[in-house]
Amino acid sequence: MRALISVSDKTGIVRFAKQLVECGYDIISTGGTLTVLQKNGVDVTPVDDVTGFPEMLDGRVKTLHPKIHGGLLALRDNKAHMMTCETQDIGLIDLVVVNLYPFKETINQPNVTLSEATENIDIGGPSMLRSAAKNYQSV
Repeated sequence: MRALISVSDKTGIVRFAKQLVECGYDIISTGGTLTVLQKNGVDVTPVDDVTGFPEMLDGRVKTLHPKIHGGLLALRDNKAHMMTCETQDIGLIDLVVVNLYPFKETINQPNVTLSEATENIDIGGPSMLRSAAKNYQSV
């Protein structure tokens, strides 16, 4: 079983991730979440080891990749989906742990710049949530 963890608010995430590992999950993570988990002794795989691509564009592109969304969207009872995952080396992802960038909190700050507000528009988190929801039977 694999879980992808990518959170902006990291409150309690180390304890949660350690419990997932105890339950048999392999953990995949991104950026700051990856760093926090590694510093706290959680066995974790960087998302770029899964995708074969580095996080890029100042962290704007991390999880927007077929090896992530294919792993979330593949129908486990569909032989063609499973064959595609096998031939494309796409590992299944069973659990997504995200909380979205704090856009509302950011724009409510006095003197926030347009650039700061724009950088707090989350793309990857909502995309993974939607992929997981679309395949709710398995993810």
